[in-house]
Amino acid sequence: MQTDYSVVGHWQGGFEELALQKWAEGLRRRLPAARVSLGLVFMTPRFFPHAAQVLEILQVHAQIPLLTGCSSTGLITGAEELEEDGGLVVGLYVLPEGDLKAHRFTQHQIEESNGPGYWHVETGLNADQTNGWLVFADPFHMDSDSWLKNWNEAYAPLPILGGLASGDMSEQRTQVYLDGEVFEDGGIAISFGGGVKLASVISQGCTPIGETWTITKVDRNLIQQIGNRPAYEILVDTFNQLSSEDQQKTRGNLFVGLVINEYLDEFHRGDFLIRNLMGADPKTGCIAVGALPRAGQTIQFQRRDAATASEDMAALLANAQQRLGKTPIYGGCLCCCNGRGQRMFGQSHHDASMVQDRLGPIGLTGFFCNGEIGPVGDRNFLHGYTASLALFLKK
Repeated sequence: MQTDYSVVGHWQGGFEELALQKWAEGLRRRLPAARVSLGLVFMTPRFFPHAAQVLEILQVHAQIPLLTGCSSTGLITGAEELEEDGGLVVGLYVLPEGDLKAHRFTQHQIEESNGPGYWHVETGLNADQTNGWLVFADPFHMDSDSWLKNWNEAYAPLPILGGLASGDMSEQRTQVYLDGEVFEDGGIAISFGGGVKLASVISQGCTPIGETWTITKVDRNLIQQIGNRPAYEILVDTFNQLSSEDQQKTRGNLFVGLVINEYLDEFHRGDFLIRNLMGADPKTGCIAVGALPRAGQTIQFQRRDAATASEDMAALLANAQQRLGKTPIYGGCLCCCNGRGQRMFGQSHHDASMVQDRLGPIGLTGFFCNGEIGPVGDRNFLHGYTASLALFLKK
């Protein structure tokens, strides 16, 4: 797929040096004469032994000044999702007047950090010197939650988008790429500055059920009261008010949505952080959730299945289309949970084709993740079962 600002390609062969060189040169020739700003590359584990050589070939022969990406068992290119041994995919992006800077971060830095100023010094960028970050990281040798908490303190409400790599699960081994280097820990963050910014579409795959409520009593991850009533009662009432058909759909697919920005006049899709409903106790009246909610926070129960995930993605893409208007989209990166794709939808190319149908044609690359990164409200979170779309836009 090719646009005025991007070209994406898929290499499904093995490591063949000369053939890869010619393919990379051909990919570069498909773009106009403008200089490439950014290259994204995602590779399946069969390229692990040759990854450094592949990066060198791509950087030299596709003339890429900044190349980043990671490994994954499933790849995304254009409108296609290649979930089984897809080889490698590459996107080349021309980002006019963009100022891109790369930073590698490690677990050692996370443990050493002592506040926002630490990351400003390490990256060389204050919050007013960047428009947002695109991030790829290893999930096995780094505390991703602590890192993201630190970076929210340093850079929120700027968007932080991307995902955690996948690879050889039996060995808990992944790769993260920066220019010609291959890392098996830590992460890479690309700052989008100057005349280019990031916009997000974060589809958590749920539809709200019942009413919105206010949490009135909580102890860590145990919600004790909602609307001054036992939380369990509200949960049961919400379920009982569903039709018998919706009750059947909801069994085993029930989640909670927590509003992040309480200052909105109304709450819609995209305003809720979706988290697991881990348990409910009729004796104590408590429900346990996979988060640390607070008293006064707005909550709404949610259902997640293939139909609601498709509905959610369509609605959020439509909102993005309306919000962006005629703003030029230079390209995008789609990071999808490895629990989506055919596993969830029973069909191929679901998320990627929806992005192209609503926002395309855009040069789109991406991968299937072990965790997706993206904003809800004015904070960035690590998600599950989510499609995190980063769009590269004119500022």
